[in-house]
Amino acid sequence: MLRFAEEVLLLLLDEERGDITTRISTHTLNVVLSGAVLMDLALEGHIDTDPRQLVVTDPTPTGDSLLDFALNDMMLDTEIHDAGYWIRYFARQGNAIRRRVLRRLVKRNVLESETEGRILLSRLVSLSRRYPMADGSWVEEVRLRIMRILFSDEIPDPRDVAIICLADSCNLFEIILNPTDLYNLRDRIDLVNKMDLIGRSVSTSLRKETSARGA
Repeated sequence: MLRFAEEVLLLLLDEERGDITTRISTHTLNVVLSGAVLMDLALEGHIDTDPRQLVVTDPTPTGDSLLDFALNDMMLDTEIHDAGYWIRYFARQGNAIRRRVLRRLVKRNVLESETEGRILLSRLVSLSRRYPMADGSWVEEVRLRIMRILFSDEIPDPRDVAIICLADSCNLFEIILNPTDLYNLRDRIDLVNKMDLIGRSVSTSLRKETSARGA
């Protein structure tokens, strides 16, 4: 299983440039990576959010360093904060999160790092449109999976609902879809958004943080 932060960067990969697309601002990228970390913690039951506060409900480490650093920081803070506060807090570490995620994807042979610094999908992933997992299994490529859900009446599972809501809350579909498809899929995206029960407060806060900077 890939984490949401990993799937976000794969969605935004511009293979012609060999890097993350320039159509997203640094601020928005940092915000969406921050939200992705929180969304994983929420989906696994480690945090709970409402419009007023975000609370740690299960302090047990996940065993994943990408999530546990965030869980630890929230545990150490004795004050009560809402989801927006923590999105801003971890967004300030967005560059570090991005580097960590890219290293993980290269290590897992999902991405390949060229000598000149370009990052590309590995040849195997490009051909199969699937990602290799540490346990030897394979999962469907995130962009292909999302498009299949949006262009059908298929009922998405909770993780697919979450990644679609995460992408929409930060306007990522304006980047990865052409205007015609975005217009035609708007109702479907809105319908999937209504299925999001666990990460709704995170998604709402992400929309506020993204629009606050006009990104």
